[in-house]
Amino acid sequence: MRRPRKVKAEINVVPYIDVTLVLLIIFMITTPLMNLGVDVNLPESNANTITIETEPAVVNVTANGDLYLSIGGEYELIDAESLTQKLTAFIKVNDELPIMIGADKSVSYGQVYQAMAIVQKAGAKKVGLISDPIKPEN
Repeated sequence: MRRPRKVKAEINVVPYIDVTLVLLIIFMITTPLMNLGVDVNLPESNANTITIETEPAVVNVTANGDLYLSIGGEYELIDAESLTQKLTAFIKVNDELPIMIGADKSVSYGQVYQAMAIVQKAGAKKVGLISDPIKPEN
């Protein structure tokens, strides 16, 4: 009489390893391409820190005068006219949220004032300025 054969079931993991390596390579290539923020050297201030429960719109003015807008975390380079249009649309939906303005400390007051004028023209009720806290000297 013949014995019944036992079937050995094995999972072939080689395709999973291939897919994992391909994903790893894709992430390694795309991560440096992501624009996570704008390089702005903020001035220092001893103003009180405020906390906001939802993400506000942030306008950044860089050292060379470029304007960047962040709604929801990702910054995009933008001109003054487009900035006004996008902020107007944002304010229609979120009229109680403040618009925050950050500027490099080497930027002139005039450039910050122009950014504030754009925000005011868009209809913002609340505007805040972003700064770094003053570091205590020991």
